[in-house]
Amino acid sequence: ALQAEASKTRFRYLMAYWMGYLAKECRISGTAGTIAWGRSMGDSDSLDKCRMGPETRDLRTAGSALGPIAAVVGPTASGKSALAMALAGAHGAEILSMDSMQVYRGMDIGTAKPSAAQRGRVRHHLLDLVPSSAVFSVADWLAAAQAALADCRARNVRALLVGGTAMYLAALLHGMFDGPAVDLELRQRLKLQAEQVGAKKLHEELARVDPHSAARLHPNDQKRVLRALEVFEQTGRTLSDWQQQGWSAGTQSQDRGARLVGVDLGQDRAGDQRIRARVEAMLDAGWQAEATALRAGPGFSITSSQALGYQAVLDLADGKVTRAACVDQVALATRQFARRQRTWLRRFPQIAWLGADEPGVCGEFTVEQVERAAQELGWKPT
Repeated sequence: ALQAEASKTRFRYLMAYWMGYLAKECRISGTAGTIAWGRSMGDSDSLDKCRMGPETRDLRTAGSALGPIAAVVGPTASGKSALAMALAGAHGAEILSMDSMQVYRGMDIGTAKPSAAQRGRVRHHLLDLVPSSAVFSVADWLAAAQAALADCRARNVRALLVGGTAMYLAALLHGMFDGPAVDLELRQRLKLQAEQVGAKKLHEELARVDPHSAARLHPNDQKRVLRALEVFEQTGRTLSDWQQQGWSAGTQSQDRGARLVGVDLGQDRAGDQRIRARVEAMLDAGWQAEATALRAGPGFSITSSQALGYQAVLDLADGKVTRAACVDQVALATRQFARRQRTWLRRFPQIAWLGADEPGVCGEFTVEQVERAAQELGWKPT
C-alpha cells in the first residue's frame, strides 16, 4: 500500500511538471489544475538518483515572460519571510518554500511556518507535504519543487522561492550530485565497522573528516553517513568539497539566469537578542504542546528529528530543563545553525545581499527596500 501511494504521488508530480512544460512550449492558454500537496512520499530511495534533464533545466533559465528562477534566501531568523511576503504581495507572486523542515505536517510553530492568515494573503507551495514520521530527501523536495514551478509557469504566475536550505537551492540550480562511483568492497567494510562500533561512533568519525556533511546528517542516517565516509576514503576529499566542485564546474551556464536576494541579520548582539525573542515567542505560542503532540502521534523520522529546538522543548515538557535553560539551548543552536547556513549561502556568488545594518531588515521593510529587492530579482511592476 505504501509503495502504491508513493507511486501515485510521483505520478502527480510528473503530470504536473509535463502540464506546465507543455503549456509553456505550446503556449496553451487558460488555467492549469492546481496541485493538492500533503500526502506522504513513502519510501524515497527510488528518487535519490533523480537527475535533471534538459527539459527541467529549462525551468531554471530565462526564456519565459515570467523570467528566471527568483529566490529570497538567508540564515534562519533573518527576516527573509517578511521580505518575501512583501515582495509577493506587491508583485502578484506565489511563494515556494525552500525550508527542509516546513515540509512536515504539524511542525508549524517550531519551524516558523507561515500562518493561516499569511497563506490566505499569498498562496504558498511546498508546505505540509509529509507527516513528521516520513523521511524526506533533497530529491523528494526537488521533484515537488519542479512540479510547483511548472504549475506556476502554466498559470502565468510569478514564483518566489524562499528559505535557507542551501542544499535545496543547489539541487534546483545545478541538479543532483552523483559523486564518485560506489566501491562495493569499501562499502561492505564500512558497514561491518558500523555494526561493530555503532552509529554514533561512525558519525563522530565523519564529523572529524567532514564536519559540513556531519552537521547536516543525523547519526542514525547510516546510509548517507556511510556514503560520505566512502567518498572521503576513496578520494581523500570530503563529500562537501565534491558537491561544491560539482555545482560550480561546468554548471554556471545552467544557473546564469537565477536571480537571488539574500537577507542576513549578522552576528551582533542585536541579532542574538532577536533570536532569543523569537524562541520566547514560539514557546508562548504553544511550541511545547505541538512537540508533545507530535511525539505522541506520528513521531519523528531521522530527518524531521533534526529540526532545531524540538528535543530541547521536549526536555522542557518532561521537566528535564527549565524554560530559561531551554531558551538558552535553542538560541545557541539557532546561532550555530545560522552560521552554517551563512557559510553555505556565501557559495552562491549571484546573491545580492541586504546588509544587517539596513533599516527594516529582520522587521518591517520599507517600500524602497522591497522595490530594491524586486529590481535585484529582475521584476517590474505588474
